Amino acid sequence: MAPRALREADGKSILARHVTAAGSCGQVCTVTKETNFDTLASQHPWLLEQKLVVKPDQLIKRRGKLGLIKVNVGLDDAIAWISEKMGKEIQIEQCSGELNTFIIEPFIPHSQEDEYYVCIYSTKEGDTIYFYEEGGVDVGDVDSKAHKLDIVIGSYPTIEQITNVLLCGVPDIRKRLVAEFVLSLFKTYSDLFFTYLEINPLVVTNNTVYVLDMAAKLDDTADYLCGDKWQVSEFPAPFGRKSWPEEDYIKDLDEKSGASLKLTILNPNGRIWLMVAGGGASVIFSDTVCDLGGADEIANYGEYSGAPSESQTYEYAKTILGLMTRTPNENGKCLIIGGGIANFTNVASTFKGIVRALSDFRQQLINNQVSIYVRRGGPNYQEGLKVMKNCGDMLGVPLHVFGPEIHMTAIVGMALGKTPVPNSEDTGNSLKDNFLFGKHDIHRRTPQPTEPCEKRAKNSDGETKLGSGKQHIAPVQYNLYDKNTTCFVYGLQIKAVQGMLDFDCSCRREKPSVTSIINPFSANHNIRLYFGHKEINVPVYKNMDEAIRKHPDVSVIISFASLRSAYTSTISMLSYSDQIKVIAIIAEGIPENLTKKINKLAVEKGVSIVGPATVGGVKPGCFKIGNTGGMLDNILKSKLYRPGSVAYVSRSGGMSNELNNIVSNNTNGVYEGVAIGGDRYPGTSFMDHIKRYNANPDVKMIVVLGEVGGVEEYDIVSAIKSGEIRKSVVAWCIGTCGDYFSTEVQFGHAGSSANSKLETASAKNLALRQVGAHVPDSFDDLGKTIRKVYVDLVETGEIVPEPEMPPPQVPIDFQWAQELGKLGL
Repeated sequence: MAPRALREADGKSILARHVTAAGSCGQVCTVTKETNFDTLASQHPWLLEQKLVVKPDQLIKRRGKLGLIKVNVGLDDAIAWISEKMGKEIQIEQCSGELNTFIIEPFIPHSQEDEYYVCIYSTKEGDTIYFYEEGGVDVGDVDSKAHKLDIVIGSYPTIEQITNVLLCGVPDIRKRLVAEFVLSLFKTYSDLFFTYLEINPLVVTNNTVYVLDMAAKLDDTADYLCGDKWQVSEFPAPFGRKSWPEEDYIKDLDEKSGASLKLTILNPNGRIWLMVAGGGASVIFSDTVCDLGGADEIANYGEYSGAPSESQTYEYAKTILGLMTRTPNENGKCLIIGGGIANFTNVASTFKGIVRALSDFRQQLINNQVSIYVRRGGPNYQEGLKVMKNCGDMLGVPLHVFGPEIHMTAIVGMALGKTPVPNSEDTGNSLKDNFLFGKHDIHRRTPQPTEPCEKRAKNSDGETKLGSGKQHIAPVQYNLYDKNTTCFVYGLQIKAVQGMLDFDCSCRREKPSVTSIINPFSANHNIRLYFGHKEINVPVYKNMDEAIRKHPDVSVIISFASLRSAYTSTISMLSYSDQIKVIAIIAEGIPENLTKKINKLAVEKGVSIVGPATVGGVKPGCFKIGNTGGMLDNILKSKLYRPGSVAYVSRSGGMSNELNNIVSNNTNGVYEGVAIGGDRYPGTSFMDHIKRYNANPDVKMIVVLGEVGGVEEYDIVSAIKSGEIRKSVVAWCIGTCGDYFSTEVQFGHAGSSANSKLETASAKNLALRQVGAHVPDSFDDLGKTIRKVYVDLVETGEIVPEPEMPPPQVPIDFQWAQELGKLGL
């Protein structure tokens, strides 16, 4: 979910209902191929009484310069012009599309001096109003010459502020009228959860304000709050991209599901089809296809994540397979079923849904000469890969199955014929059952220094650390949590709590990290869980007050509140800021205006927010948030039971687990990792965490996984350039595939959309590389780059690896063992 562009007719209708002095906004008609003009004229008599303006209403920019506006005409001439354009294919820069939707509205006679420009857009800090005393097609670079007024989160400007700051070039006789309009416009913008609104020109004549041309975006996550006020029937696809019924079907599934299901058709005749788990991973697989020369053949973008059920995954897979097998290709087709290492999604369950769909399409897959490539990891992935491999034997089509023993996107090179397909025996035999605690391959070789060192250091938390022969005492501000940190879990998330307790035992914590659960929907009671071999009671409280009173040492809250209740519950949590110092908000899809209010209050209270839209974070050997790191077998494989020397920060929660894997395979392990969240305005930024890492002597190198959209990565660029960041930084921004797409694509995360060249992943990667960050050529090479920087630090003596210490044995949770079929019952 993300900001969604409106048709101009819908935007003007909203303004007509909610903005004072909005002139002709209420007189708009939409024309499509199905429109009967006689009926239209009878419904809107003003069409016969006034001169008109007619233009396409399909999110096309600069229509005036493109000759796509007809002005000062009667209805007959307007109909003739529309009839000439309707259904016509036109080319706009790199994009071509059919004209099929038009808007008709009254023509407003005016002079150039009557035209103005106004724009409102949202930022993390608040909202900004731009106003300029000249408007129209030749307005030019408004960023450099317009008057600007910044509005603090949760407030409105005053008439005086608007007049004195924005309306300097407006004649005095018009200032009051325009100021009142701008104020009403801003209130509507804020109250109805707009994220962008531009009017050019805004015309003032005959003591009335008229909105001539406008473009706007709404935060569609706020539909449950003000959908009845919007009254918008659809959010159109960008011009040049056809809207498919299959996309609508998946969108409907997504809205009815607690999981995330996304599908965008890019090229229905393409050879390369993607079925990828995870918002971040879905972008990276698309990047890699484009990096390897497959941009012209990539058929779709999409993702499934958030633990969809077997039936939901079946419907998702069936939809993609139906599209894929609709038209044959003489060169055959390939299906990439990819994903990172899941944190909590049961891989076997989702794969069973995909296998059902593959079985249904067996003959079509054969007819279309489809080859299938699979890579996945996470809870129960061995069973999932086994099911997938058995399916390949049954289908009679080439199906290659791999787990986390290979790099996440390695299958893309195989699918495109760029790299050979290895035998499964050559990749580590991922199908064998490795859920045997105490028998993991925990002695995997880590890059070694040229000379061994026998010193074992203590890190700043007092824990044995693999990395440095020096001992440091790090101030508490370096760390959000340590080995003594305890937390509340908000929401009855039993599996997540048990996973945290298992992690605690693997880290040899003396006491559980979870003191209690807060669940406002039940009376006080206890839940019996396991802390190692010991059964313990975890209290469940109905309200926050009692939990705070009984557990005064708790400093962290992990909130699993729903997107609709997350705002009110987090505001309540922030009232306990004397004790609570970190709040992790897991929910995805909180309206942006509400998120910004949370963030503002958190800064005022001195509380760090992790999220929203995150899986959380992990501090190996100390503490983990919720489902971060996945099941215990992955925690042991990624060596998260003890700290290493590498700290990372990512937007994507799913990719944070993949980073755990990449870092542990190429260094002595993770010191700390955090996923700040995929929404546009996370509570803490990349730099908030990088500053902590940079100041902490136990962190020797930093890894950043940024992405397309926003400009926060440029803060890292500035900090490296100024010398504020002194440590080695390995960085990669995902979303480079956006350079290859002819139409705008909203990726899986709400913040993953570039609104300017500056926000593209390619521009960010270049800027980071130019100031000295270690930036690979693609995500495929990220592990190699991390390894190279790590080995260099080992060679210089900055990092001194130590022999691995085995973790303690931890019993598997009974319910999970039963779900995995390991009890023989």
